Amino acid sequence: METITSQFQILVFGQIQLMQLALRHMQARGEGLIINVTSLASRLPVPFMAAYNAAKAALASFTMSIQLELGNSRVHVVDLQPADIRTEFNQGVIKSTEANPRYDTKVARTWEIARAQHEKRATTGPRRTGHVLRLVSAVQPPPRITVGDAFQSKIAPLIFRFLPQRLRLWGLKRYYQI
Repeated sequence: METITSQFQILVFGQIQLMQLALRHMQARGEGLIINVTSLASRLPVPFMAAYNAAKAALASFTMSIQLELGNSRVHVVDLQPADIRTEFNQGVIKSTEANPRYDTKVARTWEIARAQHEKRATTGPRRTGHVLRLVSAVQPPPRITVGDAFQSKIAPLIFRFLPQRLRLWGLKRYYQI
């Protein structure tokens, strides 16, 4: 619970506090742009990263609620959902030190597949800058933008949108070989 609480504090509650502070000033000014970086994992979750997936989904949902509440205001909030980006994120993820024979093999396999896919599909950081610059200069920025390779950012979310949950789970289990 301590790890889950910490992730939500940083990834959700901290972001919401920053957004509240910024919105107060932007609404008084009558315009502004907030870009909340969530993750494609909010819609296509990665096994054994439930707290991260859930925190990113919570922020994405919160962002959408704020978008509704702002209506036709000139204050815009964008949900930027990146797929794999070439960073040290996976190396920085704290993996549990508690051995659990029931899950050890599945966790190891999932991380190996995630690492391999990251190396294969991850786009470089500077490409992200272009998306952010376009958002900042847009008169009417989109409410949500997904970035990454075509399969991760466009095709998979579209397919998953129309599949029943049972098929989504089946597909993800096959993908991660668990």
